[in-house]
Amino acid sequence: MATTYEDILNLFRETDRKFQESWAKVQESWTKIQENWEKSDQRFQETERLLKEQSQETERKFQATDRKLNQLERLFTSQWGKLMESLVEGDLVELLTQRGIPIADTTTRLKGKRADGGNYEFDIIAHNGEVIVVVEVKTTLKPQDVEDFLDRLGQMKQWIPRYAQNRIYGAVAWLTADAGTERMVENRGLFSIRATGHSASIQNAPTFAPRAW
Repeated sequence: MATTYEDILNLFRETDRKFQESWAKVQESWTKIQENWEKSDQRFQETERLLKEQSQETERKFQATDRKLNQLERLFTSQWGKLMESLVEGDLVELLTQRGIPIADTTTRLKGKRADGGNYEFDIIAHNGEVIVVVEVKTTLKPQDVEDFLDRLGQMKQWIPRYAQNRIYGAVAWLTADAGTERMVENRGLFSIRATGHSASIQNAPTFAPRAW
């Protein structure tokens, strides 16, 4: 049978109809993909937001805990330092008297302002009117502690003029010391006072001659 023009036209029409149907399905599928993608993206963004909030909350809690631990550490260090000072001060008069330095009385936590606007603080001052012994108290003694103390001792008469005419000796009291630090203390002319559980004792040899400032 011969193919007529009308047959060809109908074939094109049918092909176009099927193409339109297929294209409509493609568009429908694409729309669903976009909708699913948007929903997935929203879920992802919501999950990301929740994770970020949880992370920030965890960080806040960590910082709060860290601050509390630091406060507790400072409190413990402060209270332990006061206990150490009390222990050393209680034995100091007898210890120094045995070394030929009779002490009239002691003072703790001598604080003040320097002429340059800074501050100074000395843990224990033992004195008899002519001689004063300045004691630095450390739970754990490190070489830098000794250097810093020596520097402050060297400026003490300038910072506190009432001691300008006194003979000043230095001492370091400690519970534990880094390796070599105890020897460093004695080599620099300082008394080395070790605190134990219930008393304190001078570690320097009986023949030790302290440096005077």
